Amino acid sequence: MPSLGDNAPESGLEGGRKRATINDIARLAGVSKKTVSRVINQSPFVRDETRERIEAVIAEWGYAPDPQARGLAFRRSFLIGMIYDNPNPQYVVNMQLGLLDGMRGSGFELVVHPCNRASPTFLADVRTFVERQKLYGVVLPPSVSEDDRVAKLLNEIGCAYIRIASVELDKPENMIVGHDRMGGAQAARHILDLGHKRIAFISGPDSFRSSHERRGGFEAALAERGLKLEPSDIIQGAYTFESGVACGDELLKRTPRPTAIFAGNDEMAAGVLQSARKAGLNVPADLTVVGFDDFQIAQAVWPPLTTIHTPTREIGRMAAEKLIDAEGRERRERREERDPARTEPNLVVRESSGPAPSV
Repeated sequence: MPSLGDNAPESGLEGGRKRATINDIARLAGVSKKTVSRVINQSPFVRDETRERIEAVIAEWGYAPDPQARGLAFRRSFLIGMIYDNPNPQYVVNMQLGLLDGMRGSGFELVVHPCNRASPTFLADVRTFVERQKLYGVVLPPSVSEDDRVAKLLNEIGCAYIRIASVELDKPENMIVGHDRMGGAQAARHILDLGHKRIAFISGPDSFRSSHERRGGFEAALAERGLKLEPSDIIQGAYTFESGVACGDELLKRTPRPTAIFAGNDEMAAGVLQSARKAGLNVPADLTVVGFDDFQIAQAVWPPLTTIHTPTREIGRMAAEKLIDAEGRERRERREERDPARTEPNLVVRESSGPAPSV
């Protein structure tokens, strides 16, 4: 059995040897302190081989955890938080369903915390939520995931987290990337392939990184074909149906009006469809409309939306599994390996897009 050695603490003696701490047990067993804590609290998410090694070290050194600390560790082990500030209710629902998919059969429970990033108490509220619930870890969807202050806070208080964002913002083990720029480019190429040249774009809020990434991909693909969005071709929405109606009304008043509109999400694209009906326009004969996300609304409107499918529920499932794995859970057998392609968007063509009008 390995020795505590010269680096052992001098907190006391037992049988002529220095008394071991949980840090010593972790070092001697070659695992993290959290893995030792799991064994102490009889968590099922430790490999048998690892458990036996840790238990042997505990027995050898007579380690006895503090009962109060053990209770706190146990309470911290089976709650996962989702902290979000997102105006799209369907995104929130799909993400929650994905997280629950990833936690199914694991013994973990989901606790959700809506918040307002603009609030002066935002960070304090996040800290209170995490500490009061004694969370095992946290999943951060956009736009909360894009706020580095939150990641810094979670690191400071020792709470594991997974950030979901359109670009890499953190260490790979803390990230799932959605590749929104790729989706924006796919939307542009589809519209261009249909022969459209008078094209407008409705962006999401500036506070969302996804707004910039979707626009960036869209403009880059236009540039590949020698086209450019003018400032007058771009209008900002709020990722809501109402903002899509308002932006659509404004764009369709212009002369010449666009023959194609790419909206930064499906809610806004559905709003544009309403604007087109009010203006007496036929979609897609007079106007092509393309959305982004492929949420339920995309097939509930008429005509059904051509859109960019994002695997939000799958991303949520991956986030839950990755968060649990990151804390030392035994990796389950899966039908497939984690593959970055599983988070990539793809074009879904429906009835809202068609060839550019001949006039």
